[in-house]
Amino acid sequence: MEEKQSHSQTFKEHELYQAIFIVNKHAKAAPMPKLLYKLKRQALQKLIEEGKALKLGLHYSDNPKNAQQQSDVIIQCGDYVFHLPPSKEDIKCLPHLGKRSLNIRNPKTHMSLTRAKAILNAYIGPTEEEAPKQDIRRRTAKTQNRSFERSYFSTQRKNEANVFTSSFLGKKMYK
Repeated sequence: MEEKQSHSQTFKEHELYQAIFIVNKHAKAAPMPKLLYKLKRQALQKLIEEGKALKLGLHYSDNPKNAQQQSDVIIQCGDYVFHLPPSKEDIKCLPHLGKRSLNIRNPKTHMSLTRAKAILNAYIGPTEEEAPKQDIRRRTAKTQNRSFERSYFSTQRKNEANVFTSSFLGKKMYK
């Protein structure tokens, strides 16, 4: 059941299926799910090419986008079942199975999203279109110093306008 990859990684098939499940599960609630769905699609396509996953047919989508009816390709990987948007070839070649069966469920899986992404990225290998990571929240030292200087000097200017502090003015010095 283990296969050696060109990247000198060994993957168990059920770990790959679990990782795809976790990525798919998190993508449904993610604010920006595009990259997670892309990772799922690439992993499933590679599994299909290697013969480890099987396209079963088409089902009507539970949540069609801009149409009244939309179909999804149903893909079986071991005990797991996934769906992807169909290609034109899929629509022509695969049988249509009607509505999705509600009693078919994926097994319970426990794995962190970080681990699942690492497994799938290692399995897929590097791609040409990977963008460098950008963290918007990080500030450079230069911008942190600027914001500190602005806040420090603006409070200092306010204090210069009133030489006497409120505690000094509150004392009765004159009788």
